[in-house]
Amino acid sequence: MYQIIPIQAQHNATICQIIQQVAAPYGAIGEGFGPSDAEVQCMSEHYLAEHRSQYLVALRHGQVVGGAGIAPFLDYKGICELKKLFLLPSSQGLGIGKALTQACLNFAQEQGYQQCYLDTLKSMQTAIALYEKLGFKHLPQPLAGTLHSSCDVWMLKDL
Repeated sequence: MYQIIPIQAQHNATICQIIQQVAAPYGAIGEGFGPSDAEVQCMSEHYLAEHRSQYLVALRHGQVVGGAGIAPFLDYKGICELKKLFLLPSSQGLGIGKALTQACLNFAQEQGYQQCYLDTLKSMQTAIALYEKLGFKHLPQPLAGTLHSSCDVWMLKDL
């Protein structure tokens, strides 16, 4: 059993650790990768409803095991970004990633976004399969202005 809730300040250190820990084996470390973004240090301060953004964490047995967020994508009108979906390996394969992503997409629709963008790595095959199942389509290149220049998979979904 698991629970999905909006991030709170007491979750910041744990989700930061999870993001960096899960990303490391994929080489997603350093400039150009999401886990190196400054917001990772204090997620609850960066994902605020008044900015049409939200970060959710998944709890299992009361412990944070992962999270995912939605935020505006740069200055593109109507486009949001699915950001920082990461789950501890022990919590993968339980439907938590799908539930987090779907909750993020539902929030995006409520906020009036028309499309959702994401970038990831080819090596993250399980995540890519999930995104494809949820209707994300592959793009030949990133949307202009993306901060994650080291990613090599870009996807977009109509909401």
